[in-house]
Amino acid sequence: MKFPRPRSLNGLILVGFGLVALPLLLAVLWALFNLDRLAKQSEQLVFTGVAAAENNRLLTEQVGSLERVARQYQVLRNTDSLQLLRQDLETVEARLGEMAPLTELAGATPLAASIGRGARRIVVTLEHDNLTNAEAQTAISEFAPLRRRVTELTTILTAYIDTRLGELQESTRRAQRISAWQVAALVPGTLILVLFFTLLVARPIRQLDSAIGQLGESGFAKPIEVKGPTDLERLGRQLEWLRVRLLELAQEKNKFLRHMSHELKTPLANIREGTELLLDGTVGELEKPQREVTDILRTNGLKLQQLIENLLSFSAWQTKSEVLTLSDFPIRAQVIAIAKAQRLALKAANIQLRLEVEDIIVNADRDKIRTVLDNLLSNAIKFTPKGGFITIRASRTPSSFVLEFGDTGPGIPEEESPRIFEAFFQGRREQGGQVAGTGIGLSVVLECIQAHGGSVELVDSNEFTGAHFRIDIPQKRVAAQQKMAANA
Repeated sequence: MKFPRPRSLNGLILVGFGLVALPLLLAVLWALFNLDRLAKQSEQLVFTGVAAAENNRLLTEQVGSLERVARQYQVLRNTDSLQLLRQDLETVEARLGEMAPLTELAGATPLAASIGRGARRIVVTLEHDNLTNAEAQTAISEFAPLRRRVTELTTILTAYIDTRLGELQESTRRAQRISAWQVAALVPGTLILVLFFTLLVARPIRQLDSAIGQLGESGFAKPIEVKGPTDLERLGRQLEWLRVRLLELAQEKNKFLRHMSHELKTPLANIREGTELLLDGTVGELEKPQREVTDILRTNGLKLQQLIENLLSFSAWQTKSEVLTLSDFPIRAQVIAIAKAQRLALKAANIQLRLEVEDIIVNADRDKIRTVLDNLLSNAIKFTPKGGFITIRASRTPSSFVLEFGDTGPGIPEEESPRIFEAFFQGRREQGGQVAGTGIGLSVVLECIQAHGGSVELVDSNEFTGAHFRIDIPQKRVAAQQKMAANA
């Protein structure tokens, strides 16, 4: 017999949740009911015990007070003592009246009544007009058995409280045992139900997960198809629509970047050519102020060219059309070349550049490393205030080489640090320089480093007040050469 089951994922989850939650809900309700009952019993027992202890203490004190007043009256025989004696008797009888419910529960009502009668008998005897010393002494002697009965009553009430406490403890232990058995039965039952419904849900979820993984790994090329519950099939169709739309957007974006960069390069080349002709004196010698302005035009033309190259590089990386051209070269010479190319910007901002670069040979794509160095240095110059300094370090580890850039700028706000490597993201910090960035410099850096199998991170360091970037690029070839040299 085939049992009907919900066709939608939501219905399946709701049915599973209901079957799993129902026994748990019943167990919780039972536990709450018993907990409330035990709490009320415990509260009542506490009140009863406190009241019993207080009443026993007061009864003992009032009987003692009655005895003291009686002895005074035996000696003085005055009306004041007799009045006090009557008041103490009324207090004792009132106390016994308050204790009546508890003495009835404890089965001590006859004993309590005998205490009241004994106390009244003593007072009535002492009230006689022609009271002799012998009668007074006889009445006073009855206080000893009266005290014993009070002590016996206290013992009986204490024993009753202890019995009730034992019963409450036994009820608590019984409720604990029942709860333990419920838990012991609920755990495997719940696990079986959870496993059953997990298996029912896992298969379509795996299909959906595979479709999403395919969407992220295949570059939007392979169609998405999901089979399963109706709502998941509908979600699969939405993912297919999203794949097509993302593919169209990616193609349009790359097409736009390529066309825009190409269109910008042509007029920029003419501007740079005209600037070079002016500086060479082809159209006539320039005065010093004119040469300075022309030099500024050439510098910013170079910056614009770098921005356009970054756009082209970014587009190429997005379409994965570029490959690495690895070679061995000295990293120190590369850093110095980049520093010389940026000397005018450094001088204009009065920024000191500190090079702590080891003279080492690295194996990497020379052009990509140059792009990384140029982008990071340009970025540091933009955000370093006048009179500050920038530090560039390069060192080797057993299996990689490390590049570090640090500056004395304002740093990167904590809320922006997770997004700094996103394409076209620009923070709120005001940039320096005469040409604003496009927000793709750090994304190009990340692409270049990841192409080498390396990593780039923003370091939280106290060494620099501004940003501190660390790049680690594996050197498998260098490590292999070192290993061979060591074995030789």
